[in-house]
Amino acid sequence: MLLKPEAVRALSGVTSKKRLMNELGALVEAAYGVSHSAAVEALLERESLGPTGVGHGVALPHARLDGLEQVVGVLVVLDTPIEFEAVDRQPIDIAFGLFAPLDAGVEHLKALALVSRTLREPSLCAKLRANSDSATLYTIVTAAQAAQAA
Repeated sequence: MLLKPEAVRALSGVTSKKRLMNELGALVEAAYGVSHSAAVEALLERESLGPTGVGHGVALPHARLDGLEQVVGVLVVLDTPIEFEAVDRQPIDIAFGLFAPLDAGVEHLKALALVSRTLREPSLCAKLRANSDSATLYTIVTAAQAAQAA
């Protein structure tokens, strides 16, 4: 499973892309024991190649990290959308951060595709935006991912 319950948060007070990356770094550190600074640095480095805002208020920042055994994810839902240079030029309020081992190859791409398909569903995003309880957000997204994977 890509996601653990403790890797899901509803956040308020995030006002910039850089602040969001810091929050994703803190979350991946707390949930999976990954270095906060390494995670943030890898996300920002990947973002400099091209924004990972996929449209409709969703961003999929991702990076490869040394020391990971498998692909892991973190999900944040923001109370206020932020500018993210998304493809549709709309601000984002849902971000799924994906972190893969350095040598993850196809596993990383499969995980990215699954998350992308899952979060392309408008009704799912509406449910996520309507909830601020972390456990509820986790349940919503994991049920949807299970359906997508099936």
